[in-house]
Amino acid sequence: MNRIIGSAIQHISSIDSTNNYAATQLLTKSLSDGLVIVAYSQNVGRGQGQNKWESEPGKNLTFSIVLYPEFLEIPNQFKLSKVISLGVLDFLNSLPIKACVKWPNDIYLGTGKVAGILIENSIRGSKLCSAVVGIGLNINQQIFTSNAPNPVSISQVTGIIYPLEEALAQLCGFLDARYQQLIQKDFGSIDIDYLANLYRCGIWSDYSDQEGDFEGRIMGVDAIGQLEIEKRNGEIVKYQFKEVVFK
Repeated sequence: MNRIIGSAIQHISSIDSTNNYAATQLLTKSLSDGLVIVAYSQNVGRGQGQNKWESEPGKNLTFSIVLYPEFLEIPNQFKLSKVISLGVLDFLNSLPIKACVKWPNDIYLGTGKVAGILIENSIRGSKLCSAVVGIGLNINQQIFTSNAPNPVSISQVTGIIYPLEEALAQLCGFLDARYQQLIQKDFGSIDIDYLANLYRCGIWSDYSDQEGDFEGRIMGVDAIGQLEIEKRNGEIVKYQFKEVVFK
């Protein structure tokens, strides 16, 4: 199969947000499928909701990928989140570093957050017409100054400084392999791999929802991406993003 993700790369020295840039470009022009837009400095990096992403210029990877997943039915759009998360995990495992996915798509090394993913889909009719996939991956940063509770970089864990261009090329390869898996609609393997790498899956832990604190264990994620947690009384509750807090 022809490579999609990373088949074209655009470098930008400084920008507010690569996701904002890509989305604005898509309003007026057609961008190539799999285009990677990389920023040396991203000063208003975005996370989920109102969250911001801290990244010291020239130390990390902050980029967005433009995709046209028109083959994917809307009820299956969370599969895109899964394969992107798994692609980042595959890259980290190759270093080798053991990482996991904190639902829905934060990447953790132990209890520290090493990467964040923000996917913004555009829908036409019953299909996805385009997606902008933003990824922030902490590579070489040593000191974090924001109020984010638990940032960590790869270099802090390994003690190694990594060439960013080489890391980007390798990461794009892993992301593309997982995206090709999605194109082939190998949903069974994707679901199994995502569940096997899900943070706290099957482990009794403390959470909080609108009813208060509780102890539960993650059982999985349903077809539309809702987190399934079993409570001590045997009840299984499904949560959408921001409806449950990991304690």
